[in-house]
Amino acid sequence: MAVRNIGIFAHVDAGKTTLSEQILLRAGRLRQAGSVDRGTAFTDSMDVEKRRGISVRATCVSFDWQGTLVRLIDTPGHTDFSSEIERSFWAIDAAVLVVDAAQGVQPQTETLFAALSAQGLPLLFFLNKMDRPGADAEKVLRQIGKRLTPRAVPLWDRERMLDAVCSSDDALMEAYLNGAEPKEAEVRNLLAALTARGEAFPALCGSALRGEGIDALLDAAVALLPGPDTSCEELCGVAFAAVTDPAMGRGLWVRLYGGRLENRMPIDLKTGTDKITGQEIVVQRKITQIRSEAGQDIGNLTAGGIGILYGLGEAEIGYVFGREDRLPRKVQPGLFREPLITVQVIPEKPEQMNALREACAVLSAEDPLLRSRYYSATGELQLQVMGKVQLEIVEELLLSRFSLSVRFGEPTVLYRETIRERAHGFIAYTMPKPCWAVLEFDIAPGPRGSGVTFSSVVPGRDILPRYQHQVEQALPQALSQGRLGWQVTDVQITLVGGNHHLIHTHPLDFIVATPMGIQDGLRRGGSVLLEPILEIRFVLPDEYVGRIISDVSLMRGSVTASSSEDGVTSMTAEIPAASSLDYSVTFAAATSGRGSMSARLKGYEECPTELGRTAPRRGVDPLDTAKYILAARNALEGNIYD
Repeated sequence: MAVRNIGIFAHVDAGKTTLSEQILLRAGRLRQAGSVDRGTAFTDSMDVEKRRGISVRATCVSFDWQGTLVRLIDTPGHTDFSSEIERSFWAIDAAVLVVDAAQGVQPQTETLFAALSAQGLPLLFFLNKMDRPGADAEKVLRQIGKRLTPRAVPLWDRERMLDAVCSSDDALMEAYLNGAEPKEAEVRNLLAALTARGEAFPALCGSALRGEGIDALLDAAVALLPGPDTSCEELCGVAFAAVTDPAMGRGLWVRLYGGRLENRMPIDLKTGTDKITGQEIVVQRKITQIRSEAGQDIGNLTAGGIGILYGLGEAEIGYVFGREDRLPRKVQPGLFREPLITVQVIPEKPEQMNALREACAVLSAEDPLLRSRYYSATGELQLQVMGKVQLEIVEELLLSRFSLSVRFGEPTVLYRETIRERAHGFIAYTMPKPCWAVLEFDIAPGPRGSGVTFSSVVPGRDILPRYQHQVEQALPQALSQGRLGWQVTDVQITLVGGNHHLIHTHPLDFIVATPMGIQDGLRRGGSVLLEPILEIRFVLPDEYVGRIISDVSLMRGSVTASSSEDGVTSMTAEIPAASSLDYSVTFAAATSGRGSMSARLKGYEECPTELGRTAPRRGVDPLDTAKYILAARNALEGNIYD
């Protein structure tokens, strides 16, 4: 049976979930289409989705259309849940990008198209809401041509469709110009080939609310979008989402690109690296059950398939089964956005802190960009989130799933920091015995956005290779808080000196010593506070431009690009996140709801300390060596230190 794995994407309120409901209705999966507003949408299965009328998690449903098995992944539209969108890229072979025919191409549409194209995913456009006043398919097609791609092919215009197809083949073009029109099957096959190569983007129009254009969309998706490549016989797959079942426990959504997985099949899981030996830790687990998206035990998963695997508790989202080099794409977390806010989570009853920690760990495992961390020294539980909408959803999930009432502290923007000037950091960790780890680092500022680089010029006779590996392993912990209290980035670290001792060196001494040496260098080099800068795309009527430019200036931002067409201005601005996180509400009011905006993280830039903020140190300062050594030794006996 032919297969299509298709993701459906759109900007907020473009009618994506309504379209998914109509697709399922036409395919016979539903007897009656649900409603987003009434909380009855089939693909919005979570209680919080039903109450709020928004999609929070990507959902996979399957159906048969004209003898083809179609797996449809419906994704959230709100940018606070963009991690769900980017993980869906792992699972699909092609996409449908929904555009509001009345509102036109929105900033989020541009972001989605750029991301899908960068991943090499073929797509077709569906211009929705053609029943709305002001809907104009040709106008939107012109916008697509200017802002997204000039290769959109309107399937409602046969002449333009033939032009696109014939332009790809000289012989066909010559025959066409001589009056020999190609046959329908030939046109379809050529357009499908162009679409698969990203050289054409078919476009259709209709109204999901009225159920118009749905059959044509399904026909085009099956005929023009490519199916999975099932030629790979070696095991290759990726876990792209996680779920929790009351009976089965934690399950992993897996897209298989090659090979085969079966119930009771043993799997060698790579769970980390041994701190002492530096060798990879591998444990064997057995798949207890493989389920379809409908919850049925399907027994096995073959190339091109998508299913839920149970019994692999240690495997995380993004885990690759088998040959990683055979994956058609690798999506890094944070493709669209990184968490920008940190907030303290406080249980209603103090005795519920352990239960709250476990609940937040479960939610973090289901969403890698929802990061939780508990600081034992202060008793604080911190969450890193995308925005306030996600925070509200977390609050509802904690109550509905775990019966935990919580409150949040004041949200704080996640700043970062870097070293101001080149410096050396030194530590001789030789007391109290038994221990011996001497380290000298050269720490230099790196270019903005370069992250952390590490190298060593120390010969193995001075520091054994396995100890140097431990130094590199300890760097994320050593850099988790700089002298201003924020994560350190954009630094080039070189291990330039040091030694071990044949008798006195304990296997974990270099893990303990590394933060002390790094912090010594950061203290000597001074600190620079870095604040997150958002690139915000505005689309708004011309009459509001002056007001918005004034707002941008007040937020310490600057307009970097602007253009106007037919009374509508598209404008790009770079604005500090700290001053613009709540601006979407102000913007909606300022434009009377007639404008739209979309933001992405542009990067981090230097910020005067008085305009930003430092963070309190959580855990023991490595420069307070006596207390730190005691805390680190105790922590290593258990798990890991704060």
